[in-house]
Amino acid sequence: MNSSNTDESPAANSLATSRRKFLKNSSKVTAASILAGVKIPFVHASDDQTIRLALIGCGGRGAGAAGNALTAPGGPVKLVAMADLFEDKQNRAYEVLKKQFKEKVEVPKEQRFIGFDAYRHAIDCLRPGDVALLTTNAYCRATHLDYAVEKGVNVFMEKSFSPDPYGLHRMLRAGEVAEKKNLKISTGLMCRHSVARQAFIEKVRNGDLGEIPLIRAYRMGRKAHLTSRNTGDPEVQWQIRNKGYFNWVSSGRLIEYMIHQIDEICWLKDSFPIAAHGIGGRVPHSPDLGQNLDTYSIEYSFADGSRAMVYSRDIDHSKIDFGTYVHGTKRAGQFSGMTHKATVQTYKDMQMNRRNIDWKAEREPCNPWQAEWNVLLSKIRNDEKHNETKRSIYSNFASIMGRAAVHNESVVTWDEVFSSKFKFCDNIDAMEFNQTAPVLPDANGAYPVPIPGQWTEI
Repeated sequence: MNSSNTDESPAANSLATSRRKFLKNSSKVTAASILAGVKIPFVHASDDQTIRLALIGCGGRGAGAAGNALTAPGGPVKLVAMADLFEDKQNRAYEVLKKQFKEKVEVPKEQRFIGFDAYRHAIDCLRPGDVALLTTNAYCRATHLDYAVEKGVNVFMEKSFSPDPYGLHRMLRAGEVAEKKNLKISTGLMCRHSVARQAFIEKVRNGDLGEIPLIRAYRMGRKAHLTSRNTGDPEVQWQIRNKGYFNWVSSGRLIEYMIHQIDEICWLKDSFPIAAHGIGGRVPHSPDLGQNLDTYSIEYSFADGSRAMVYSRDIDHSKIDFGTYVHGTKRAGQFSGMTHKATVQTYKDMQMNRRNIDWKAEREPCNPWQAEWNVLLSKIRNDEKHNETKRSIYSNFASIMGRAAVHNESVVTWDEVFSSKFKFCDNIDAMEFNQTAPVLPDANGAYPVPIPGQWTEI
């Protein structure tokens, strides 16, 4: 079986080469220069001023996020608890983090929890002022966020946030409770913390590019197939292991990957789209047994009449592209590059080529994955407001709107997706490996693929 890899870089097939490359780079570059000269008073409840972490979801993304947290400047941080469904993943993450960060990782065996209720035990190891890292798949993010907010701890949560509108509404409510409790919540849409992109946004807001009638975003790569099942694991367990092929588990490959670009579009427009028109499909005779389409094309409409085009393609032997491009009435620009690289520049006019560049953003002091943690921990130590829930969940709504438009080859409006209470799974808070899975294969081992007129997800 050729499983999907929903980590952020093509090299992320093992923990040691995760998307954040934290084993190699985390101790080399930090955002200390950003915080230089800033006095950071400790307001943490702990006597030793240590911010403690509970890692819930021990895959490459979770371990990478923990590495960024343990690297951040400003004061002591320790990993004290871990939770996952799978002991093998947890063991790998623990060994790698312990080797890299040594005394910053103090997770005795009795604080390494396995199972669907493991998140509760891990969060229970924390105190007010500590941080729960919610880095599992999207299907259970709302469940975990509810409990973290109830327990009064700060949160870092990875994208995507929920595979369905029901979960997103639940998370909006949790975010409002967190706001009242003065809890800090950071989300995995890390490009918002890119200094280079912030400089570009300032140019847009100042009118340097003119009006913005068109934005184009691409994420085009090679195909990963779900092939025939070769394990005796329960169906639910097998689907969670192969997360990227199932909408209910991870939101599917489109949102797992493209939510970053969709969030960039919303940031550039300083608004959320009012409608999405979509088309998509599969290559002929596709051997893929999963639920993803091979191509997704979404045209987003904004209230000012402008458009944003989003293109996602996973087909072998096809052109690779990864970037976000902005077309203003005065000049064009590039907002993002390969694997979220800060390829941030503007051009003299509409011609996008190297010779026509008139401005390039300065080199960033650290990557945005690190920057988001530097900001979160600084906000905690300074007791400053920090809650990214609403705008991140809205970007997830925009992503689901686009996915639904493609899956039904139709136009879907913001009002339709935002008023929807659809959910893929009724018993998400009481999930068990031996229960009936939300989707089941046919006689050939293939899982339901969206068919216009026969598909519901909003």
